[in-house]
Amino acid sequence: MHFLSPLIRTAALTVLVDQLTKYFVVHAMNLKALGAIDVLPPYVQFRMAWNVGVNFGIPLAGKWVLVGLAVAICGAIVWWMMRDRPGLPMLVSAGLVIGGAVGNVIDRLIYGAVADFLNVSCCGWRNPWSFNVADFAIFVGAFGLIVLSTRTGRR
Repeated sequence: MHFLSPLIRTAALTVLVDQLTKYFVVHAMNLKALGAIDVLPPYVQFRMAWNVGVNFGIPLAGKWVLVGLAVAICGAIVWWMMRDRPGLPMLVSAGLVIGGAVGNVIDRLIYGAVADFLNVSCCGWRNPWSFNVADFAIFVGAFGLIVLSTRTGRR
């Protein structure tokens, strides 16, 4: 299990950064009451959104189904890493996905929804969706897993 330590460290750091940013922005900066805070207008704004669904708020199922799905996906990724024993880049990518999933599961358990607050717009286009550090980690980690597994011939 020692070879999984980069995955575990990456996942733990991801959960920590995700939860700290959510606490700071949502509670300490009081975004939950303010609704929106300009950070670097018009490009970056904190905009509060409580996501009860999956990506972009698409409703899929209830809280417990989504929590169970996240746990199952995390378990499948750990199994994959244990089976293939990949190198550091794959383990870090897996840790990002798992850490992001755990961060969002914590939100679902505490709030009943995922706290999304980052909003990025550009070039006259106003983005209607918000996301969080966990979502970004899941995206980057999943991209890494896809690219790296394709390059190594593993599926």
